[in-house]
Amino acid sequence: MTVVDHQGIRIAFEDSGAGLPIVLGHGFLCSGKMWREQVPVLAEHYRVINPDLRGHGRSGHISEPFTLYDAVSDVIAVLDELGIERAIWCGLSIGGMVALRGALSHPDRVAGLILMDTDAGAETAWHRVKYRAMGATARAFGFRPLLPSIAKLMFGATTRRENRALVSEWMARVAENHVPSMLLGLDALIKRDSVLDRLEEIRVPALVLVGEEDRSLPVALSRRIHERLPDSTLTVIPRAGHLVALEQPAQVNEAMARFLATCAR
Repeated sequence: MTVVDHQGIRIAFEDSGAGLPIVLGHGFLCSGKMWREQVPVLAEHYRVINPDLRGHGRSGHISEPFTLYDAVSDVIAVLDELGIERAIWCGLSIGGMVALRGALSHPDRVAGLILMDTDAGAETAWHRVKYRAMGATARAFGFRPLLPSIAKLMFGATTRRENRALVSEWMARVAENHVPSMLLGLDALIKRDSVLDRLEEIRVPALVLVGEEDRSLPVALSRRIHERLPDSTLTVIPRAGHLVALEQPAQVNEAMARFLATCAR
């Protein structure tokens, strides 16, 4: 694990493999450990940079508001530290939102996109109310009272039924998060801008991938990204919810391998 200081925050990341660089962006309330089924496979052929987003995992806690564009600058700081000019940006959920904004604000640094279970639009009014209420509960009591609800947002019905050990493991990880940092992250998500009308500006190849059972950011949101990105393909993964990379890693790895082979050529 390596660390770079950016905007007064410690950003931790792992760097493995060699070849075409791929930078990974995990989901909210998770960490780079979310990619444990992808990193070893990818690192056989590519250089894999796996940061923890600010406030998450082994990166530093945060105490000031930030935007998704600040998170983009964190990724740029990591790439600068490693001397990497361009990379494939892969992100799930908030990680995908960061990747999209990276492609728009720093197009010279993005060679391609892998967008998993994410959204290009602003947060809906209903979700703002719902997530602020969840945030208030977390502020008062921590994450534990929210874990049943969070499990349904993170994992598909199939995983919750057939892989309870995976769900239990990640709910324990969620419960360990630094609540003040997560509340600031939630605020950044709730206040995000819409980039839907700018997607046609993105000219790099993109893989849009989504779990069929995702209740948090449903398939329709990935489909509208695909429809607006000029050079994209859409893959829907059955029997998976929001954390598709953990729920159906073999299918995700296969889809990524096909896409990356095309990019490498």
